[in-house]
Amino acid sequence: MYAFNYQRPSEVSGAASAARSGADARFLAGGQSLVQAMKLRLSQPSDLIDLGGVASLAGITVTAQAVTIGAMTRHDQVARSAEVARAIPALAALAGGIGDPMVRNAGTLGGSLAHADPAACYPSAIVGLGATVQTDRRAIAGDEFFTGLFETALQPGELIVSVSFPIPKRAAYVKFKHPASRFAMVGVCVSEGPAGVRVGVTGARSHAFRWSAAETALGKSFSPAALDGVSIPAAGLNADLHAGADYRASLVATITRRAVAQASGG
Repeated sequence: MYAFNYQRPSEVSGAASAARSGADARFLAGGQSLVQAMKLRLSQPSDLIDLGGVASLAGITVTAQAVTIGAMTRHDQVARSAEVARAIPALAALAGGIGDPMVRNAGTLGGSLAHADPAACYPSAIVGLGATVQTDRRAIAGDEFFTGLFETALQPGELIVSVSFPIPKRAAYVKFKHPASRFAMVGVCVSEGPAGVRVGVTGARSHAFRWSAAETALGKSFSPAALDGVSIPAAGLNADLHAGADYRASLVATITRRAVAQASGG
């Protein structure tokens, strides 16, 4: 691990100021990815800004319209929240299926989104539920947040403060997980709400995306049968030692049907 300056602010304004002061400052949230990259010398921040002391970044607020979760809220807190489970059961279930207990008790929503791992679970909910990411500077629509492999719309030093998830009429998240890491080889979040049907997919491309063909079919009839004959092209999908592009294309279709069935109560 390379040397770095360590800072632990207590307010969002202090964290933002600290980020501007470093030549290559990085925020430390749960540390599940960044610390490992630093240990392997794959990341060399000049300043490490620990967000653990910023109490205002953690917490869950539920209204009749949305579930808003602070960026430093741990996965386990979301999974165990009775309010989240009542408002958006799929979101609580998604959080409960991330990694293992150690990961869920350390990892945070904001850290996961900023890291933007192509196989992470939360990104599918960001696009599948039509969430809005609030930073210390602006609001970013979920559809515009993920831009590429480990890339987001965040600007240098921009800090995620919270994420707001509109409460849908119904929703479900299903993933085909890697047996060791429990990352999603393919994960699908489907929802039906006032804005229509949304299908968010993770694990299949360089970043989470919406499957528009499935949304169109489900908009006519929200049922697994509506997806008969609907497929996603293998071109552009991820291919690795765990699954080829053709297999992932098949998985996307299969997992989407399962998510729709689950959301429909089947």
